[in-house]
This record gives sequence, C-alpha cells and structure tokens, in this order.
Amino acid sequence: PSKMASQIRQNYHEDCEVSINKQINMELYASYVYLSMAYHFDRDDVSLPGMSKFFKDNSDEERDHAQKLIKFQNNRGGRVTMQAIASPAQKSWGVALEALQAALDLEKKVNQSLLDLHKTASNRVDPHLTNFLESEYLDEQVDAIKKIGDMITQLKRAGPKDLGE
Repeated sequence: PSKMASQIRQNYHEDCEVSINKQINMELYASYVYLSMAYHFDRDDVSLPGMSKFFKDNSDEERDHAQKLIKFQNNRGGRVTMQAIASPAQKSWGVALEALQAALDLEKKVNQSLLDLHKTASNRVDPHLTNFLESEYLDEQVDAIKKIGDMITQLKRAGPKDLGE
C-alpha cells in the first residue's frame, strides 16, 4: 500500500517529523532502561521496593511521554515510524547509588535530545512544536534531573554504600 499524503499537514517540516520519531525512540529507550532498573531492585537478593517503585514510575512516565509524541505526530499529519529500541547498556544496576547515577545520566541525555528537537523546531519556525515541547516536556525534565540529583546527594549523605547488590 502506498503512503497517502496527509490532508491535515500544515507548516510541519520533514526535519521536525524525523526528529519527533527519534525522540519517540529515545523516550521508549528510557522507559525500557527504567523498567530494567525497577526489576533489578525487585529481585529477592536486592530487595529495595522503594527504589523499584521509583524506577517503575519513571518507566511509566517515559512511556507516556512517547505516547504523547506519537499523538502529536499524528495530529500534525506526520507519520510515526517505530524504530528498534536499544537494550539497556547494563544487565545489572549494582547498588542504589550507581543506578541513580545512571538514571541522572539518562535524564540528561533525554533532556539534550529534547533541546535538540526544540532547536530543530525553532530553526524550521514551528511555533506549535516549540510550544508543545515547552509546555509538556522541558520543565518536567529539569524537575526530574533535580529530583534524581537530590536523591543522589541524600543517599551519599546517609551512607552506607551497599544499598543494593
């Protein structure tokens, strides 16, 4: 079947469409990594239910972000292209502090990807996309980075260093 042209597409550059598909993949990857972390801390030999819940909630939130972008793509007349999701860089997440540090790095990576998407939208003069990113994503990313940073600080202050595996 041939790809039908969208009848609703207006002021929606192909660069924005491609970048949104990349961001969808990034959000799904982050969800996948957080799911891996959640079930690491749910293991019987690790058993940190609070950490497991924190990472499970983050996984759900990242998946919701992907779904919001998918809806946006369809609403603008773009075409969603699902791509392979990379597996998490590690199979095991060690102790809580190590996992939180990995989570902080991940959130910064997601944030940079969103900032790059925002720049593409600005360069292509797409106020709808820039507004969508500003209202739905950018502040939330900063808050997530701050929250994880605070958790790292508190965990370091509290010691002991073996909360986890």
